[in-house]
Amino acid sequence: MSVAAQKVLVTGADIAPEALQILAGYEVVYAGVLPTEQDLITLVKTHDPIGIIVRYGRITRRVIANARGLKVISKHGSGIDTIDSVAAKEHGIAVCAAAGANATAVAEHALALLLACAKSIPQQNARMHDGHWDKATHKSIELRGKTIGLIGLGNIGRKMAGFCRTLGLNVIAFDPLAQPVENITLVSMAQIWSDADCISLHCPLTDDNWNMINAATLSACRRGVILVNTARGGLVDEVALCAAVRSGQVFAAGLDSYSQEPPGKDNALFSEPQIVLSPHVGGVTGQAYVNMGVAAAQNLLRSLADAQVKQNKMPA
Repeated sequence: MSVAAQKVLVTGADIAPEALQILAGYEVVYAGVLPTEQDLITLVKTHDPIGIIVRYGRITRRVIANARGLKVISKHGSGIDTIDSVAAKEHGIAVCAAAGANATAVAEHALALLLACAKSIPQQNARMHDGHWDKATHKSIELRGKTIGLIGLGNIGRKMAGFCRTLGLNVIAFDPLAQPVENITLVSMAQIWSDADCISLHCPLTDDNWNMINAATLSACRRGVILVNTARGGLVDEVALCAAVRSGQVFAAGLDSYSQEPPGKDNALFSEPQIVLSPHVGGVTGQAYVNMGVAAAQNLLRSLADAQVKQNKMPA
């Protein structure tokens, strides 16, 4: 099969032109916005891609089983929880991620959510648009001197730590894989709950940390804690979070990811004004779009080259 006949499936409606330049010589097929599992199965059956660049949707065991010539699954971003890595490994398919490509964008968004919660920006905006002037009654939270607990200290967590230090926050962090970092105190998870005035999540979603933020852990936190999640929705028990906000145990929360995306219209999060919501756009900036596309394309080609080298070394 010639390179010109090989196809790359992008599970989205587009990818950065800079990434398309890297993929020159391959035919790029787009799955469209929010493709379903059946959409992806139909596409891989029809086009038999050698690689998939994952923007939206889930690459499930069934999708992988129907992709006969698939060699590489490359994530347009850092989190690979939307890819069935076990099934990919069983089929000899490489999985890679654009780690760090959108780190600045996500960390900035996490900081924006933290400030929006502490300063009640969405509520003030709504009141002003309704014709109110609440200067006499409003009291916001000053972050300088407070302690923020970061759960996860990878590329995004470290950038968030830098932003927070600039604001005068004390930074503590839990990450069992992290090496010591200047001006960040590594602590146990229990110390995050007991010592942090604000908590920001920057860890991957695993079987071990599903619903890590739950009724028990929220009750162990300082009363009036602020929670920010720009990582993965499955980290947070949303029902427990709503209850903690209503009780005042959680002062406010800023969420950019959800257990179901998009959330159902009856999701309790929508009825809580102290929960600031955004539609999983933390990594969606013009520069991050280019960075992630380029990294995903480069990773895909690198993995294809590695696979070819391994194949050439195999005895005839």
